[in-house]
Amino acid sequence: RRYLAGELSEEEFRPLRLQNGLYIQRHAPMLRIAVPYGMLSSKQLHKLADLTQKYDKDYGHFSTRQNLQLNWPKLEDVPDILAELATVEMHAIQTSGNCIRNITTDQFAGIAPDEVIDPRAMAEIMRQWSTFHPEFALLPRKFKIAVSGTKQDRAIVQAHDIGMEFYTDTAGKLAIKVWVGGGLGRTPILGSVIREHLEWQHALTYCEAIIRVYNLHGRRDNAYKARIKILVKALGIEEFKNQVEAEWAHLKDAPNTITEAELERVGKHFEAMPYETVAANDAGFDAAVASNPAFAAWVKRCVHAHKQAGYRAVTLSLKPHGKAPGDATSAQMHTVADLAAQYSFGELRVSHEQNLILADVKLSDLFAVWEKARAAGLATPNIGLLTDIICCPGGDFCSLANAKSIPIAEAIQ
Repeated sequence: RRYLAGELSEEEFRPLRLQNGLYIQRHAPMLRIAVPYGMLSSKQLHKLADLTQKYDKDYGHFSTRQNLQLNWPKLEDVPDILAELATVEMHAIQTSGNCIRNITTDQFAGIAPDEVIDPRAMAEIMRQWSTFHPEFALLPRKFKIAVSGTKQDRAIVQAHDIGMEFYTDTAGKLAIKVWVGGGLGRTPILGSVIREHLEWQHALTYCEAIIRVYNLHGRRDNAYKARIKILVKALGIEEFKNQVEAEWAHLKDAPNTITEAELERVGKHFEAMPYETVAANDAGFDAAVASNPAFAAWVKRCVHAHKQAGYRAVTLSLKPHGKAPGDATSAQMHTVADLAAQYSFGELRVSHEQNLILADVKLSDLFAVWEKARAAGLATPNIGLLTDIICCPGGDFCSLANAKSIPIAEAIQ
């Protein structure tokens, strides 16, 4: 409002708006709303749906980093949008700008049969550590961190500035494998392993050492050469590692060392849902699969294994033919929120593939979920196929884009 009143210049306003998720795009502002590690409640998704209807063009765009973007808000409405987000404990802080962005993880965290630990507690600890971190508020460029609790890289840790994979070492203890310098964009690079074995207690201090080296030596003269992947490539992984280890020597066992008590305290916020004791198989489900080819095709592509017997995870595809990938109307968001409330303990997830997840659906409820999802255009059976394509808004919206990506995605679909 000070900017609109002429009290702030564009240069003064820019860092303020970027630290709060506000971009100025080709046709309108864009507001990116934080969805920490991709988790939403039904109440929060209902609010997001209301906001798209009230302040946007009745739809939102789910991003590859598990956030939601409004592509058409009016600048003067942004304070009101942020105020409404706060009523459901949401915000847009650090969703843009040269700072540590949203900490992301596996969309099946906590329910995946193959995970060694639920990584959401670590993601939350890192979120709290990185939010408003005074030393890392003005890095050379944006900084993205992902954590995973599985060998299968559903969190895409190798495409992040820092990627962390939990595993059990030969002594049976929990450890972390750390990648650094991954990223996409105009210079796509897979991250390099900087440490094969890191005791989980040191996750924060080791990240701090990495980011300090980057903050000191990362380029600030060229935005296209400012990401940590460029620095790692320029120095070489061994020299970069040497500098990180030297910095870490001053930080190891410092106050940011994570204790068992702290991990347990945060982990209590992610305890298992109150599952019913149900059979691992369901005759009604089996009969529906056998008699309904459309339902069977959806189950094959969109239903996933669950660590709890008699339950499954469901991916609701946001990739129907002829629609921009990741877009959902307010009506669809309300439908998903209602489905989550009725069938999945009021919780849902956003995936890196720009789809929505119901994490805890009983086997016996899958047919009902499919019918309601299909009626809302959310049951395209294409998860994991070529048409399950990810896509940024591209040149249709983004002032930084080199090309229009949505028409290409639609042509492939």
